Amino acid sequence: MSMVREFKSFISRGNVMDLAVGVIIGAAFGKIVASLVEDIIMPIVGTMVGGLDFSSYYLPLNGQSTGLSLTEAKKLGAVLAYGNFITIALNFIILALIIFQMIRLFNKMKQTEMPPTPAVTPEEVILLREIRDALQTR
Repeated sequence: MSMVREFKSFISRGNVMDLAVGVIIGAAFGKIVASLVEDIIMPIVGTMVGGLDFSSYYLPLNGQSTGLSLTEAKKLGAVLAYGNFITIALNFIILALIIFQMIRLFNKMKQTEMPPTPAVTPEEVILLREIRDALQTR
């Protein structure tokens, strides 16, 4: 089998297409969660801890002034950007919580589905069973 035909067979499988759709939706969903954290949650957290932009909090490691912005401080040397790390960690926690809830809901939906109805016994089998039982009682 040529490589092109083998690749075409591989790509046309349903699982590959499902995975591709999942990756695309996951990437878009990740951007939505990142926006939620960066644009809504972190400004509130930043206000509660006394600043406006929590993601720009850092500890200078090269003697930079703490009054500089994060990008300016990085230009002057190494910094420990803990605010950015906390923002990304919060992103992950929210995304993991949402995925957990989605899987939990999906599992509940699977459990509440009706069990398949048992197959109906054909009439011939029922009649044969009745004949068998009648012959046994004689």
